[in-house]
Amino acid sequence: MSERKVPMVATSEIKNKAKREEVYGKQKLEKAKAKRQKRKEQKKEEEKNPELREARLRENIPATQENTREFDEAVIGDGDEEMAKEEEEDEFAQYFNGQAPKVLITTTPNAGKSTVSFVKELISVIPNLEYVKRGKKFELQKIIGFCKNREYTDLIVVTEDHKEPTHVTLIHLPEGPTAHFRLTRIKGGKEISGHARATSHYPELILNQFTTRLGHTIGRMFAALFPQVPEFQGRQVATFHNQRDFIFFRRHRYVFRSGKRVDLQEIGPRFTLRLRWLQKGLYDPANGEYEWMYKADLETSRRRVFL
Repeated sequence: MSERKVPMVATSEIKNKAKREEVYGKQKLEKAKAKRQKRKEQKKEEEKNPELREARLRENIPATQENTREFDEAVIGDGDEEMAKEEEEDEFAQYFNGQAPKVLITTTPNAGKSTVSFVKELISVIPNLEYVKRGKKFELQKIIGFCKNREYTDLIVVTEDHKEPTHVTLIHLPEGPTAHFRLTRIKGGKEISGHARATSHYPELILNQFTTRLGHTIGRMFAALFPQVPEFQGRQVATFHNQRDFIFFRRHRYVFRSGKRVDLQEIGPRFTLRLRWLQKGLYDPANGEYEWMYKADLETSRRRVFL
C-alpha cells in the first residue's frame, strides 16, 4: 500500500497545538522527500546529458553580500592604467622595486602577558620583525623618530585594554600612511587543533578582495611587511582575506599527498582586523589628515563595503 499523503492545509487554522505540530512535521517530511526525489531524477538526466549540469551550475549562483554589493565608483577594475601610474610613485614604490622590509613592533607600556604572546606570534609570521619592549618613558613620537633614524620601513604598535590586545596601528615609514585597526578573535597557533610548525622561510602572500582604492592602499601596506621573494620550499602561505570590511588573517602550509592531492594544514595564528581610520602621513591623532575614518552612520546598508 502507498503511503497516505498529508493534505497541505494551513497549520495556523488547526486549533489543537499537538495536532498542529503533528501535521506540520508530516508536511515537512513530505517536502523533504519530494525534494530528494527531484534531485535523483535531475541527477539521472544530467548523467545522460552532461550539458544540463554545466548549464545548471552556470545559472545557479547564490546571492551573497559580496556579489550583490552596492556599486562603488572607487572599485578598481582590471588593468586600470591610472592606478598603475599611481603605484609607480606612491609611498610603497621603493619597496616593490626591491627594497627589503625592516619592521619594528612594540606595544603599550608594560604590556600584559596576552599582548606579548600575540606579538611573539606575529614575529613568527613576518620576516625581519624586531620586537622592542616599551617602557613608560618612550612616547610613540620618539619611537617613530628612533625607527626613521635606523631606516626601519614600518612600525607596528599593538595596544591593549584590560591587559588584552585590542588594536593594531601600522605606520609606514618614513612618511606614512598610518592605519589603525580593531583587533579581535585572536587564536594562537598552539590553540589550533592539528596545527603545523612554523619555519623561518619567507611565506607566499595572498591578498584577497581588496578592490577599492582604500582597500588597495591597505593591501599594499600589508604587502610592504613581507619580502617579495617567497621561499616556496617552505610551502607557507600568509593570507589576508577581506570580507565585508573584516580582514581575516590565516597562515597555512601546503601538504602534498601522493603527488596528486594538495591539502592545507593551518599553522596559525588567527586573528581579525577591522579598519578604524587611515591617515595620509605619520601617526598624529591631534593634527593628522584623515583619508578615511569609520563612523556608524556610514553603514547605510549591509551591502555597502569600503575595502
